[in-house]
Amino acid sequence: MSAAPHHDVRLAAAGPQDLPALRTLIFDDGANIWNYLPEDGIGEHLEDIAQSRAFGVLALEQGQLIGAVTFGLSTDFDDYLPPQARGTPQGYVSEAVVRRDRVGRGLGTQLLRAALAELGKLGADVVFIDRHEENLASAGMMRAAGFVEIETYPDPRRRPHGSGRTTVCWKVLKPAALPAPSA
Repeated sequence: MSAAPHHDVRLAAAGPQDLPALRTLIFDDGANIWNYLPEDGIGEHLEDIAQSRAFGVLALEQGQLIGAVTFGLSTDFDDYLPPQARGTPQGYVSEAVVRRDRVGRGLGTQLLRAALAELGKLGADVVFIDRHEENLASAGMMRAAGFVEIETYPDPRRRPHGSGRTTVCWKVLKPAALPAPSA
């Protein structure tokens, strides 16, 4: 089977009508030993998308969902910001998943870049994403989209396999918006 050219793939914003297919994609193609996918948490996140409190960008090929990235704004990552920048919601990526038969073709990176552009329009200066430390496929996709690792920490509740550690990454969209930490 040959790779479909990217021009056959259409990116679109996720809407409430897309949530059943998005849920299926997340659990069918996103589930592996590296990903933390609690049923309740994913359900809440999808409800946030339905209520426009979170967002998603979808990759569609001939009307079929083949990939998605979900994202929003949050202050949950304030500890990684200089004190002067805390309290202003910044971007985060929640889920990034590509259908298994489309992995390795750059679609995840393309979706992440589209999500970064949308988060910039929403006012994010920085975007955060995390993954299992040993999830090399996610690591490569994140690096290709410009994310940089900033911390790895023990997280056995969410990461019961392998090293049991989470790696947090960020992409600074507007460097001038982040004041330098005071000495």
